[in-house]
Amino acid sequence: MLRVVTTVNVNGLRAAAKKGFSAWLAATEADVVCLQEVRAEPEQLPAEIREPEGWHAVWAPAAAKGRAGVALLSRQRPERQRIGFGSAEFDTSGRYAEIDLPGLTVVSLYLPSGEVGTERQEEKERFMKEFLVHLLDLRTQAAVTGREVLVCGDWNIAHREADLKNWRANQKLSGFLPEERAWLTRVFDEAGYVDVVRRLHPDTPGPYSWWSYRGKAFDNDSGWRIDYQIATPGLAEQAVGARVERAASYDARWSDHAPVTVTYAAQA
Repeated sequence: MLRVVTTVNVNGLRAAAKKGFSAWLAATEADVVCLQEVRAEPEQLPAEIREPEGWHAVWAPAAAKGRAGVALLSRQRPERQRIGFGSAEFDTSGRYAEIDLPGLTVVSLYLPSGEVGTERQEEKERFMKEFLVHLLDLRTQAAVTGREVLVCGDWNIAHREADLKNWRANQKLSGFLPEERAWLTRVFDEAGYVDVVRRLHPDTPGPYSWWSYRGKAFDNDSGWRIDYQIATPGLAEQAVGARVERAASYDARWSDHAPVTVTYAAQA
């Protein structure tokens, strides 16, 4: 029975494993864990991370060594798994993996980060254009087969002013550009998905999931909410609790992101 799902950008899994990820995974109550920015081939990972006891692991490393990479860990063996979403440009970039569980498709997504005026931003925009088409198709297919969809990951876009502490200073930076925010609105309004955490926390700042390592961003809670669980409406309605597992202190962090965990009332 699916009950708890966690998504987290690990900012390099080998380093995170040494700093606390392994202990976190051993203690988590999650039924599915979605990882982003793994930045390693499976064979480069310690055996206890590559094949963690009690988990079924799906790895999607990037063709470019040491970059990107996503994974899915599930307590239940997946009925099906898929790497990439049918994109000639992005299917080997380590940015998309999905599994099918009974009645539910779960995706781990690492949407490209960008930088205004550079090829990185152009790459991000190309990804967004293709990915919205896929999201529409995915929801259509799910509706036909009576399934729900859950897309977890680092979307690298803060949707609303409430999703980052210093929104006024970031309006011209990638991650909070008007066109990026408008695209994410299309994911909700046009494709019909639901921002699960925002649904449960409609009127509060954050809760933030990423803090720069620079300065006192973490200590001052000057963060961004860019890690989402985005679901089809039927599953979103089953969400009963959401939290960001923020480290107790700066030196206790094992990533610059924190796990975003949602509890669902019943299996989809």
